[in-house]
Amino acid sequence: MTDIKKVALRGTTQDHLPIEDITENMVILKDGSAAYILETPAVNFDLLSEKEQEAMIYAYGSLLNSLSFPIQILIRSSLKNIGGYLRLLQVQEQRQKSPQIKKLIVSYRKFVDDLVQRNEVLTKAFYVTIPFSVFELGIQSARAGFASIFSFRPHPQKAALPLPKETLIQRAKANLEPKRDQLIHAFGRLGLRIRQLDTRQLINLFYQIYNEEAPGIKNFELADFVSPVTLRKK
Repeated sequence: MTDIKKVALRGTTQDHLPIEDITENMVILKDGSAAYILETPAVNFDLLSEKEQEAMIYAYGSLLNSLSFPIQILIRSSLKNIGGYLRLLQVQEQRQKSPQIKKLIVSYRKFVDDLVQRNEVLTKAFYVTIPFSVFELGIQSARAGFASIFSFRPHPQKAALPLPKETLIQRAKANLEPKRDQLIHAFGRLGLRIRQLDTRQLINLFYQIYNEEAPGIKNFELADFVSPVTLRKK
């Protein structure tokens, strides 16, 4: 019984996350896999005409058929924090000299505040993940293929990466960069300007995923970190 307690105390939530490191605008997993993550804006499909909808569907189908490599598509919904917007309205209300416009701002601010209290305002973000598996290096002893980087599953034993991290980064870049460029060009045909997340944005994304109650860590410099950012999941 004593041994079991000792093992439990040595474990941390980091052991249950698939991420080994986030660096060089890339996510590196514990099994040696890696990935680029790209963010794409949304399209209000319902506002398109029937012909535009058909053209969009055809173009999207052509995009998928043109791919010679796997991708992951994630749609993430989260609560919208409009506290900053309400504060902005208060500032504009105080600055406004016209009584009529000021009254309209007050009415609108109260409407928004009441709407948020009665309903959950959600925001959606769309991501495309380009995976790189260690199997593509010809490593037969790899523990597993590419697992979803957004998964939450146990990793009870932290094994060493199959190759030095610098070597993995170099080879992953050579594999992922042409695929990234192909996707950017393909999504451009849909009228979507897809962009790759950099290291700072990746850290913030995963911090928010694993700390849903936190507002994020947008205002930081990578040089400020002397130890790894702690990600935790309830």
